[in-house]
Amino acid sequence: MRVYSHVACTRHDPGPGHAERPLRLVAVTEALRENFTSLDWQEAPRASRGQLLRVHDDALLALVLDTAVDGPMALDPDTVLGPGSAEAALRAAGAGIAAVDAVMHGEVQRVFCAVRPPGHHATATVAMGFCLFNNIAVAAAHACEKHGLSRVAVVDFDVHHGNGTQAIFDTDPRVMYLSSHQMPLYPDTGYANERGVGNIVNAPLPPACGSDAFRRAWQEKLLPALDSFRPQLLFVSAGFDGHKRDPLAQLELETDDYAWLTRQLVAVADRHGNGRIVSMLEGGYDLSALRECSVAHVGALLGGQAQSPAP
Repeated sequence: MRVYSHVACTRHDPGPGHAERPLRLVAVTEALRENFTSLDWQEAPRASRGQLLRVHDDALLALVLDTAVDGPMALDPDTVLGPGSAEAALRAAGAGIAAVDAVMHGEVQRVFCAVRPPGHHATATVAMGFCLFNNIAVAAAHACEKHGLSRVAVVDFDVHHGNGTQAIFDTDPRVMYLSSHQMPLYPDTGYANERGVGNIVNAPLPPACGSDAFRRAWQEKLLPALDSFRPQLLFVSAGFDGHKRDPLAQLELETDDYAWLTRQLVAVADRHGNGRIVSMLEGGYDLSALRECSVAHVGALLGGQAQSPAP
């Protein structure tokens, strides 16, 4: 299994006291290196403007990539552009592109992209919710346009609804978007009646619902819809901010919930997509919980991976 990351992703600095801080990525990469010796670590390349333009307007690219900043510049109350942000954003989006190419060329079955800033709130035109570019949308569009796939799915278990990913694909039947998320909570999207062209499936959950409600939503609604879609390639927006120790939300999930769901996703990928999964880090703001959940998620991705036969 491969991991794409880049030191530039630690140089996007939203400033003192911001929840989406560089230490998040340090925590994830340290935990993965400590717990798994067999991971194939690769540097994330930069995404090209052409690859970004598949899902973003040129005005957003100009804002993020061409704005001269010598300190934190607020784009909204939550989202900040700094001197290291453009390079971090290019590497974060580029990780997903490289991951798609790797799984489609048969180099690996599964990839985890340990990158930041996160991406699932960024729309075609607006950077928001800590997100500059929509990393997973860029990757999914690449899978469709470069590799000719007609059924790709984006599974999003971040505690916040991925409004940007949904909006980018809600009229594209090649891409199914499925999300569990807390409601009410930022960004106040992801209602159950939001269906796109039949390719959007949302399961909003109330605060403090806990593990049973979370697993039931996936077992009864989201996983059956995903299985029926038969994705040729499965993407995961892996946000761990539903954990009970996270300071930004209140779903009260346990670390094992992420391992359980990842095992279910591996089974779907094995049935329909030759086991291919590209997972990308989204939220998670308690560092110890983020370490635990990242290890649980990657461990489940590894545990479900087909092993080469002995010689």
